[in-house]
Amino acid sequence: MQLGLELGWAAVGIADIALEREAEGYQAWIAAGHHGEMEYMARHGSLRWQPDDLQPGTQSVICVALDYWPQRAAGAEATLQSTDRAYVSRYALGRDYHKVLRNKLQAFAERIGEQIAAHDFRVFTDSAPVMEIPLAVKAGLGWRGKHTLLLNRERGSLFFLGEIYTSLLLAQSAAQSSHCGSCAACIDVCPTRAITAPHRLDARRCISYLTIEHKGSIPEEFRKPIGNRIYGCDDCQLVCPWNKFAHKATVPDFEPRNGLDSAALIELFAWTEADFSERLQGSPIRRIGHVRWLRNIAVALGNVPATQATLQALSSRSGHPDPLVREHVAWALAQGGNVAN
Repeated sequence: MQLGLELGWAAVGIADIALEREAEGYQAWIAAGHHGEMEYMARHGSLRWQPDDLQPGTQSVICVALDYWPQRAAGAEATLQSTDRAYVSRYALGRDYHKVLRNKLQAFAERIGEQIAAHDFRVFTDSAPVMEIPLAVKAGLGWRGKHTLLLNRERGSLFFLGEIYTSLLLAQSAAQSSHCGSCAACIDVCPTRAITAPHRLDARRCISYLTIEHKGSIPEEFRKPIGNRIYGCDDCQLVCPWNKFAHKATVPDFEPRNGLDSAALIELFAWTEADFSERLQGSPIRRIGHVRWLRNIAVALGNVPATQATLQALSSRSGHPDPLVREHVAWALAQGGNVAN
């Protein structure tokens, strides 16, 4: 839809609302428990695969993509290899994408009503029981890669998705065929072997899940593989050959804030709860809370070479009032071994 491109969307396509076949795979994934503690993914039943139940009167879904890789950010690979820096998934370096996309989607939907035809609509971006990747596939925005993310030949996978459920009956876009071929780079690179088979992800093993969605203690088997990743993981995307075609973000809101593209672990670990709340205002990271922030950084500090500075930082939190923090600090201190200066 040309209007969407004129409004700054990277890609736009139209899907019909028939998702019964896709629902079978989703239900099997839930039944296997691969969603972990994300109980919201098991709720709402058929609302996920019957768009006209979620938004009565829906006849079509307008799917959009918006690139998020920052124009100005420290190199991802260099940060991952650093011995004192924190790695934050690149989608989360700037402003919360929910806020950015929701506003743009609302403006797009209103413009459709003004320039094409009046319609009833509702906009979504990772914020409701919406099967956004199956819908995006049907809308011709790409194919589902072996890492389960959407891939596009012209822009890889480094983009956000959004949807407009509309009462307009629109012609469906042509779907793209898969172009992964025999490549298994994403499966091979996953630090925790979370991609258990092509197109199958066990979220309980995924670093993004463990550092964002998981509320409790991080299982010890995954702590070393987490490395210095304190919020999310991009490994399966960084290694994907299609991301050599990825586009940089055109939205300034996605540029790094608070130096999070290459911040020192010790500095972030020193943030008070007030610091955390103030500095991450408007950031997607804020929703994990200060306790899990400290949990994640403690694990990262346990994975970098021990120095007097790192041990001192960890020791300063050893008496933290929350047992979750104390547990992970104790584990990190136990990794210290021989201390380097």
